[in-house]
Amino acid sequence: MRSRETRAALLFISPWIVGFLVFTAYPVIYTGYLSFTDYDVINDPAFVGFDNFKELLEDDKVALALRNTFIFAAMSVPAQLLVSLALALLLNWAGRASGFFRTAFFLPKMTPPVAIGVLFLLIFNGQSGLINGMLGTIGIDGPAWTTDPSWVKPGLVMMSLWTVGGSVIILLAALRNVPQELYDAARVDGAGFWRQTWSITIPMISGAMFFVFIVDTIAAFQSFSEAYTAFFGSGNTTYSNDAALFYAIYLFQQAFQFLHMGYASAMAWVLFVIIMIVTFIQIRVTQRFVYYEAETR
Repeated sequence: MRSRETRAALLFISPWIVGFLVFTAYPVIYTGYLSFTDYDVINDPAFVGFDNFKELLEDDKVALALRNTFIFAAMSVPAQLLVSLALALLLNWAGRASGFFRTAFFLPKMTPPVAIGVLFLLIFNGQSGLINGMLGTIGIDGPAWTTDPSWVKPGLVMMSLWTVGGSVIILLAALRNVPQELYDAARVDGAGFWRQTWSITIPMISGAMFFVFIVDTIAAFQSFSEAYTAFFGSGNTTYSNDAALFYAIYLFQQAFQFLHMGYASAMAWVLFVIIMIVTFIQIRVTQRFVYYEAETR
């Protein structure tokens, strides 16, 4: 019986296994091979050893792209987590209307990233954008979001909040699983809203917050579509491209504009190692703050 169930299980998951091997495992392994070659798509790969990785250390744009990516991740991940938590708390109080608002908050997640990049240019235009128009009504002279290097990344961080709907749904599901009797006991003891939030809500949903924190960090390091559409896709050089040059964008340029596939493959593996190290550090540092109800402490 157990053998038959195992065969049935393997049969059901076989499409995923085949897809993983063909579209994930094989490309990753082949990219590892290409990272040690000089390959331009047209000619056969030529083995060059560690030359691509040595060139990475000497490429000033790699350092610039990494710095931009780290700054963007450090700004966007906490902002997305806080906004997601605030919206989830509001939805948790919405009662019967929460179904409508869940859909409303999640719909922007379905917006194509290219459209978000175009929307960024329209909303954050320094002369006629919606944001500066609203700031002007209260007497504030808005910055040049798309041309001032100091404001490019904050603007992109604000646009990244457009797609927090997925995180909101995850945190809302965690909030719905917090036992109500904990809040009842806290109110009997005289605990107010902020005390209940800090002592009950945050610890009880810390597992979901930890998951969102990790996933958002990985996504931030791979940020590409919105910034590329807004600052590189149109070929317009009047915008501050250097401030928006993220690592994934520079990798794309090396691979598909300059056809340096070997070099781009080396960049991809460096990014993989960086994400793995950052994720490991996050797990080691934040795991002590995560509470799992099933654990005995």
